[in-house]
Amino acid sequence: MNKSERLLQLLNLLRVRRTAVTAAALAERLGVSERTLYRDVQSLVLSGIPIEGEAGVGYRLRKGSFIPPLMFSESEIEALLLGVRMVQGWGDEDIGAAADSALQKIRSVLPERILQQQDLQRSTFLVPGNKRREKSRFGGSIRRAIKNREAIWLDYRDEQGNPTQRRGKPLALIYWGGAWTLLAWCLLRDDHRLFRLDRIQDLELTGEPFRIEPHQTLETYIRQYDPEFVDRAFP
Repeated sequence: MNKSERLLQLLNLLRVRRTAVTAAALAERLGVSERTLYRDVQSLVLSGIPIEGEAGVGYRLRKGSFIPPLMFSESEIEALLLGVRMVQGWGDEDIGAAADSALQKIRSVLPERILQQQDLQRSTFLVPGNKRREKSRFGGSIRRAIKNREAIWLDYRDEQGNPTQRRGKPLALIYWGGAWTLLAWCLLRDDHRLFRLDRIQDLELTGEPFRIEPHQTLETYIRQYDPEFVDRAFP
């Protein structure tokens, strides 16, 4: 990685942080020494980037400062393109259309050279949507319920086809590579439960708002099985 690429990556790391981050942590992330990191920070400051530093605390962008949007690298464009293909192939129709719209907005600001390369790559990232509608059914309604913190009612069939009705607090949609599942706090079992979307027979938004208690959160559930992932996903 050359210096210009490293400076862009350093600026990106600072942009996404809400709190200060130490020089040691930044240096490790970039794969450089702390001495090099100090020089890179100084280069950004001299170029007009409003970076604040405090001994023992770390660096952060000055609160209230505006940094113009950064251009995507070619690798980042490839990652975005693959992500859009995955959403279109595995998500419900609404989220797929939103992903396609976002991609068009990104394409509108790409340099011509990168745009031509990206057009050539469109046929190299294919994610077939096998039974997409069945696997992502009720996805839009569930996302709205999660966003609005609205309790839901489910008519569900388990793996053996046994019927059950549940009320719960929807927390997250999780894709396991073969099926979408809803993670919810089940009011009947008073515990976390997973429900496969393709086994939901009917779903209703109850209109009842809910509050998530500390022991009911998505983070609490995942920490039981993969604490390292929680540390990465919930910094």
